[in-house]
Amino acid sequence: MSERDDVYRVDKARVRRSFDRAAPAYEGVAVLQREVRGRLLERLDLVRLRPAAVLDLGAGTGPAARALAGRYGDAHVYALDLAPGMLREARGARPLWQRWFGRQHFVCGDAEALPLAAGSVDLVFSNLALQWCNDLDRTFAEIRRVLRPDGLLLFSTFGPDTLKELREAWRAADAHTHVNAFIDMHDIGDALLRAGFADPVMDMESLCVTYPEALDLMRDLKTLGGRNATLGRPHGLTGRGHLRRVVEAYEPHRSAGRLPATYEVVYGHAWVPRAAPADAAGVARVSLDDLRPRRR
Repeated sequence: MSERDDVYRVDKARVRRSFDRAAPAYEGVAVLQREVRGRLLERLDLVRLRPAAVLDLGAGTGPAARALAGRYGDAHVYALDLAPGMLREARGARPLWQRWFGRQHFVCGDAEALPLAAGSVDLVFSNLALQWCNDLDRTFAEIRRVLRPDGLLLFSTFGPDTLKELREAWRAADAHTHVNAFIDMHDIGDALLRAGFADPVMDMESLCVTYPEALDLMRDLKTLGGRNATLGRPHGLTGRGHLRRVVEAYEPHRSAGRLPATYEVVYGHAWVPRAAPADAAGVARVSLDDLRPRRR
């Protein structure tokens, strides 16, 4: 495995431990995650969909799963996360009516090996979780497998410019990888096509969160469970001298008394094509109408 691969690949065991520890305090600091989740949920307003089963992939403490259960009252909603601690928080945060009458299910699992049957869900919703997957082709193939024909994948993830100021500041301290690397939007779209999805649509926006000091940003990232989990990360404690150089290197970005933290948020959606019936000779026939873009 090359050094470049180590920049993009994460240690899944470390990711699980980090989010387990972060779970109790997560919602208190997940400002950006709440904002992006709201914007992603709004996109469902434009989609005519009556799912019987919904998968919230990377459910965390469950706010999206609860919103999806409220939106699609007759659907079974599966909240899946790698970290058991997150799912414990999700179970406890349900309103009373959802505990008694809801159809929520909590599944501890990995997006790269989904513990769900093929063709078992109609909608996969994933907010800021795909960046923790090592093999995007495998992840999309798994999502494609569990979705039924005409099923929808709707997701958000981080793009390459995420935390660019922090990444630049760390480079002033040493040559190691201290900030996770993120995949370009166009490469994500290509991966969707390779997995057999149809009509992929990608877009992005840049969001900025500001902090009084660089150390405040680092503390927030730690509280969120967003520790450096790359395989190429340095092992061992970071010395005070290193941190001082990082803080000093971040200062030129200060504007109006605060330091920016940029997040490149990538949004995407794609559909599973309708299955074409085969004739006795095993030949599938598709009408021209089915090949035209579908209006949702």
